[in-house]
Amino acid sequence: MTNPFVQFGLMLLVVLGVSFIMRILRQPLIIGYILSGILVGPLFLNLIKESETITTFSEMGIAFLLFIVGLHLSPKVIKEVGKISLITGIGQIVFTSLIGFIIALGFGFNWVTSIYIAVALTFSSTIIIMKLLSDKEALEKLYGKISIGFLLVQDLVAIILLIIISSLSTGAGAGNILLSILLKGIILTVALIPISYFILPKLSEFFAKSQEFLFLFSIAWGFSLSLVFLYSGFSIEVGALIAGIMLSMSPYSYEISSKLKPLRDFFIISFFIILGSQMVFGEISSFVIPAIVFSLFILVGNPLIVMTLMGIFGYSRKTGFMAGLTVAQISEFSLILIALGVKTGTLTQETLSFVTLIGLVTIAGSTYMIMYSEWIYDRISSFLKMFEKRGVVEKEVPSKRYRYILLGYNRIGFSIIKAFSKITKDFLVVDYNPSVIKDLEGRGVDSLYGDVDDSNFLEDLGVSKASVIVSTIPEKEINQLILDVIKRNKMKPIVILTGRQIEDAFELYRAGADYVILPHFLGGEYTSKLIEGARNNKKAYVKEKKKELRLLRERLKQGHEHPKVERDVKSLLFFD
Repeated sequence: MTNPFVQFGLMLLVVLGVSFIMRILRQPLIIGYILSGILVGPLFLNLIKESETITTFSEMGIAFLLFIVGLHLSPKVIKEVGKISLITGIGQIVFTSLIGFIIALGFGFNWVTSIYIAVALTFSSTIIIMKLLSDKEALEKLYGKISIGFLLVQDLVAIILLIIISSLSTGAGAGNILLSILLKGIILTVALIPISYFILPKLSEFFAKSQEFLFLFSIAWGFSLSLVFLYSGFSIEVGALIAGIMLSMSPYSYEISSKLKPLRDFFIISFFIILGSQMVFGEISSFVIPAIVFSLFILVGNPLIVMTLMGIFGYSRKTGFMAGLTVAQISEFSLILIALGVKTGTLTQETLSFVTLIGLVTIAGSTYMIMYSEWIYDRISSFLKMFEKRGVVEKEVPSKRYRYILLGYNRIGFSIIKAFSKITKDFLVVDYNPSVIKDLEGRGVDSLYGDVDDSNFLEDLGVSKASVIVSTIPEKEINQLILDVIKRNKMKPIVILTGRQIEDAFELYRAGADYVILPHFLGGEYTSKLIEGARNNKKAYVKEKKKELRLLRERLKQGHEHPKVERDVKSLLFFD
């Protein structure tokens, strides 16, 4: 069977069947792609013959994947994620690499292979984690933001490593390679930064006048820069990443990402199918024990590293635990890194099969761990106290009883505090983000570090004795807990809660809430009242505009941004 069309058609049928099973099991489809590759490979159906077409599809899939990841790696994003994301990201990479290297040497791998394996195991899948966090509606939670931040840091480190690995094929010494990379990197950076900031935005604005033209421009740009890097001694993959990063400065980066998503989804299937088909189970049988040990290290050790680092900087054990679970798997970058090592002749095919096996185990395991994270945490939270350095940021619960209490400071809380300030100085803000507490204390606002998902903490806080309680936390279970604590004390403060869905609001009202905030609907209501009051009076809108601009400037100083993660996630996912 040499016809590439027939080969690819049969492969897609196998992928469809296996992916259907993965969907039922609620696993990322990347697992289905790799398992499909194993099935169509020489060990089973033997549908894949030597085909230049399928190999080319595979390379294009990697390029599209890295190009779209690059579109979401704007330097502005790295600045926004904060110090904890940078420290945790780099710290996790360093400790995972060191421990992984020692484990690999202990199992008899040579030092070069050990370095590759150790570094590959440090990367976690940004795309898989963003999907899982989106499914749990956790992208706007503190641990969700921190997780995305240090995953982006990992991606940046991966870019640098891909550049180094791709240069090994030249056969030059390590010193010459690093010097060559440095010189070429400086030249390309000097040439590309002005283009990225001054030329590309104008070009994309011109091409955006036609959606088809924008689509063609983005593909042409990605391939063109990939060729520039290829002929400069780097790899196509690195060029695709850099091309995406440069276009990330464009205001149309999300539109471009959305339009390229179907192409990426189609071509990336080939990469993972070929990856699975190349697994050598006969040779990998001797690697079963090391694979189990490494998988346990990723599933358990990586979260412990993150929890330790976050605990040192004053984050609660729950925040550290939830964030730690997001690094309990290896990523597509890990597989690509090892594949490049095989391509340069540094690693063997068995090493790629070994790391792929670890990927299958850890991706599947971490998916279930994240899906049932709340259930797991409830049962082991008492054992995690050692990771919570509460004394760093948390104060004792004050003996003073506040009349007004705000639970959760965020974009909504910013406005609530302004209202509280006009009524009284007798109010308290509670939040579980140490940096928020530090900022509030610096502004002279009474604040307290604490996790309101704890009935004892709420009791000690005296929420039932307050006059007004406002919770900006959208989790329905936490808000129901607040209402339960108040009911037990037979007190009746005014309780204002926040929900995500209309049904959440109905349930909270039935449970005793006085008012439920549904943020996504408030803007429309406010605008409708503005229109009713102002009608066609231009001056009224000018007055409202000035007021809005003043408030926006205040929020900008606080680092607030309007949520845009939903769009980002939709443009990234290819595991729907």
